[in-house]
Amino acid sequence: MHPQYPAHWEADVVLSDGGTAHVRPIRPDDADMLRSFYSRLSAESIYFRYFGPRPRLTDKDVVWFTNVDYDNRVALIATIGTEMVAVVRYDRVRPHDHAEVAFLVEDAHQGRGVASVLMEHLRAAARERGIKTFIADVLPGNHRMMGLFRQAGYTAQSQFEDGVVRMTLDLSSTETALEVRLAREHRAEARSIARLLTPESVAVIGASREPGGIGQTVLRNLLAADFTGPVYPVHRHVRAVAGVRAYRSVSAIDGEVDLAVLAVPAEGVLELVEECAEKGVKGLVVVSSGFGETGPEGRARQEELVRIARAYGMRVVGPNCLGIANTDPAVRLNATLAATLPGRGRVGFFSQSGALGTALLQRVAQRGMGISTFVSAGNRADVSGNDLLQYWEEDPATDVILLYLESIGNPRKFTRLARRISRSKPIVVVKSRGVPGGHRAPVLALPDTALSSLFAQAGVIRVDDLVQLFDVAQLLAHQPLPAGPRVGVVGNSDALTLLAEEACAGAGLQPSPPVNLGARAGAAEFAEALRSVLPEVDAAVAIYMPPIPGDCREVAEALLEAARESGKPVLATFQGELGMPAELRVAGGSGDDSPQRGSIPSYPAPEEAVRALAHVVRYAQWRRQPPGTVPSVEGIDTAAAREIVAAALSDGEERSDGEEREIDATALLACYGIEVWPAHVAADAEEAVAAAERVGWPVVVKSADPEDARRAGTARIGLTEPAGVRQAYADLAALLGPGTPLAVQRMAPQPSVPTVVGVTQDRYFGGVVTFGLGEVTARLLGDQAYRLAPLTAEDAAGLVRTVRAAPLLFGEYGYQAVAVEALEELLVRVGLLADALPEVARMDLDQVLVGASGVAVLGARAVLRPVTALRPDVGPRRLS
Repeated sequence: MHPQYPAHWEADVVLSDGGTAHVRPIRPDDADMLRSFYSRLSAESIYFRYFGPRPRLTDKDVVWFTNVDYDNRVALIATIGTEMVAVVRYDRVRPHDHAEVAFLVEDAHQGRGVASVLMEHLRAAARERGIKTFIADVLPGNHRMMGLFRQAGYTAQSQFEDGVVRMTLDLSSTETALEVRLAREHRAEARSIARLLTPESVAVIGASREPGGIGQTVLRNLLAADFTGPVYPVHRHVRAVAGVRAYRSVSAIDGEVDLAVLAVPAEGVLELVEECAEKGVKGLVVVSSGFGETGPEGRARQEELVRIARAYGMRVVGPNCLGIANTDPAVRLNATLAATLPGRGRVGFFSQSGALGTALLQRVAQRGMGISTFVSAGNRADVSGNDLLQYWEEDPATDVILLYLESIGNPRKFTRLARRISRSKPIVVVKSRGVPGGHRAPVLALPDTALSSLFAQAGVIRVDDLVQLFDVAQLLAHQPLPAGPRVGVVGNSDALTLLAEEACAGAGLQPSPPVNLGARAGAAEFAEALRSVLPEVDAAVAIYMPPIPGDCREVAEALLEAARESGKPVLATFQGELGMPAELRVAGGSGDDSPQRGSIPSYPAPEEAVRALAHVVRYAQWRRQPPGTVPSVEGIDTAAAREIVAAALSDGEERSDGEEREIDATALLACYGIEVWPAHVAADAEEAVAAAERVGWPVVVKSADPEDARRAGTARIGLTEPAGVRQAYADLAALLGPGTPLAVQRMAPQPSVPTVVGVTQDRYFGGVVTFGLGEVTARLLGDQAYRLAPLTAEDAAGLVRTVRAAPLLFGEYGYQAVAVEALEELLVRVGLLADALPEVARMDLDQVLVGASGVAVLGARAVLRPVTALRPDVGPRRLS
């Protein structure tokens, strides 16, 4: 790392065609690299950059271009392998917050999005250095450069007499600039995964003749799947493997290689990665173990593997993974260790566990489900679930996304992507509660319950285990979404229909009275019952458990026909079978015998069917809600709030780096239109009486220690005269002990419900708003809800209604209904603060009394912490 520029100015990036490059500031020792780069430029590229011929750079030019101060003059370069392929630079001019900008891209790499990603990084660096406006002079004939500048938001201000167009760019962030950046990121990452999953040729490195060997297993699975392109075994000492000609090295292969599967001991992987880079391989699957999961040495080897691969434009799946698969008939890729691969289907499946992968694929196949594509990421050193989400969003062959996650590499990006993708394609997740040692993943400060809340906010269906993952998946893949929670139950077993009814009620669904057809019911009875029930409900559960096994095809056809006519989801407990029984499948097309839309999933027990249906009902309800926007509220002064935070963190007292500072949050909240009721500390009873006279009766006498707000009996309320204040002061002084500060505060209107609102700043998720009731019982039970900041109006409403004690706010159990709308507006304002001020590490509004006419914030404390690193998902595109 060069000492003169920030570490975050370096980044690995994905280009528009799916390849990768490294971005970093230029350095004096890049002189030879710059000369080599310049020698490969065409005369046209040089002319457009310098407005005239410049066949070579002088030594003086090279010194000038490579020696910058990283403030007034900054240059960023993009490298692939050992070569510079592009450079972008700014030079500060007058006025001091303006800078001239220019870039050069090697002809062979033009059109790959190198310039646009470099411009994003240069823009971010310039803003850090106080520059507000970029200026670029462009020749009118340089259409490529003018197009790039216009896409970045530049506007043409004037045209000079000498025929040069001056373009300017305001560097302040805008919604349009953010949308452009995210759209480019999406396209690039989707294409990088497409290059992995749709290769035209595959090399298996380490494919030996040893029976059962890892390399040979992958090779045989590729051949058995009838991969549509050439397969090249690579082994230094054998001439053929599994009847296929082998090559001594990747470089000896006479054709191009798109994908390389590495199945060699970990110690030899790095050398082979460099060889693959020289060959021009586009992607790697590293099934070898011996990396991050083994300790510090293996972790260092894993980091070097990723560094080399990305430097040469390659993405990496793994290491320590099962592999990847694509059931597309045009590809037929099984580059995995699993011999059993499910048939063609509409489900994309991502698993971080290599060890579980084989078992998971077997379970999918046993259920009769199909998949579109499968990726086992292993240690997830490079390719992650976020990358796959970008790909599956665009993939027309994928309708449902399944994720088995052991870690989340960039949680904030995950929630952003999931929130968008879930609007069109359901995402079902199993998230383990531990993080394996080999994963390059953050340790989250939030509890697991918070993670569930944030998943729900993004529309992600989180299930508890792998059985539920597939239970929900087969319903989503083959049946339409329910329009509501009403469920009809039809069956030929009284006991099982009652179990289904009870399961519906327990899962929050609304069952209609079950229809028991009797043990001898056949196809006609089932068809008639379903046709009578389905118009009155949103989904139906059919239970067919004949006492004497026999031909069930007619019953299955009746179920399929009734479901097709209704257009509503139907699921079944069909002879206790699991998955997609052949009798309940709608035939595939074009030679594809996998179950299609309209097939009815079956579950061994009705409770399992209902459980899957309940998950889907909640998802469908989320999807029907509008996406929402963050409301525009008055009285927000973020600039003033930042000044308060800056002053508190630089108050002249010496502190160690990252040391926290606790402050009264009254002034900070006032900047967001939130009033904290003042509490006047009193040294004795007479001061308490005087304070009561000032604030006005009735009053409250309470402990001034915020921690005491969590304890029962630390406040005396509704005091209307001096004698009561004196007695309350004496009682609390005796209860809490000498030296405990006591305070007097105006009494909030009654009746009211005490609540607690908070902010947690997670390094990876960013600002998170928490909400719960302030009753002691609710605190003990941890009845809290969480939402990622900033909050839409829908987020705020969901935050209030998610806690189990929420009915107390809506007039149930003898409580009076309170002003929930005012509470939701308070939450929106707190969310804006949490998003804009990452220095607010924690904040508690305790208590917030919600009455019939509004809210009263009785106390607020904040803990500030300097921000030492950019939050992921902020700033220019980069691979995390």
